[in-house]
Amino acid sequence: MNIFRLAGDMTHLASVLVLLLKIHTIKSCAGVSLKTQELYAIVFATRYLDIFTSFVSVYNTFMKLVFLGSSFSIVWYMRSHKAVHRTYDREQDTFRHWFLVLPCLLLALLIHEKFTFLEVLWTFSLFLEAVAILPQLVLLQRTRNIDNLTGQYIFLLGGYRGLYILNWIYRYFTEPHFVHWITWIAGLVQTLLYADFFYYYFLSWKNNKKLQLPA
Repeated sequence: MNIFRLAGDMTHLASVLVLLLKIHTIKSCAGVSLKTQELYAIVFATRYLDIFTSFVSVYNTFMKLVFLGSSFSIVWYMRSHKAVHRTYDREQDTFRHWFLVLPCLLLALLIHEKFTFLEVLWTFSLFLEAVAILPQLVLLQRTRNIDNLTGQYIFLLGGYRGLYILNWIYRYFTEPHFVHWITWIAGLVQTLLYADFFYYYFLSWKNNKKLQLPA
């Protein structure tokens, strides 16, 4: 554990709490992509299967349970809670997200560090997480107007991945034989997908204007 990893975890946790605050308190999921949330639920479900087979620390187990529980609760809110579901923009959130799942699974079967069931699923979760934000970004480009909580959620989500890259750089220079190309490349792809959003986010902050993405 180092400061970059801890900051990344806390930023990731903050992004989830911001989204849950919006959904639970305001009873609205306007501007939030259900497709992205479903992909994240799959990501955490396949990544954290080792919770049943290995124990690292109380902190590690707690964070896994938090991300598993929060991802599925968000999907449940958006699908089943009457007040929240009414605010879901089904007509705009039309990205065919299931087409991302199979290529990521096939890629994980071809490229992995070890050919075991848990390892392949863990690699699959890395590939899927790298592109899971795409339906959300497409939705934001279609709706253009982004409320503060949704903008903060995506900013924190992208920030978490950026901090994890700093964590990998730190560990590369401080830990011998720390090389994980699959994780690094997937994380870099994921971070690059946020580049356009970050540009307009900082532009709106600098000019003190409402965040808008180009159509």
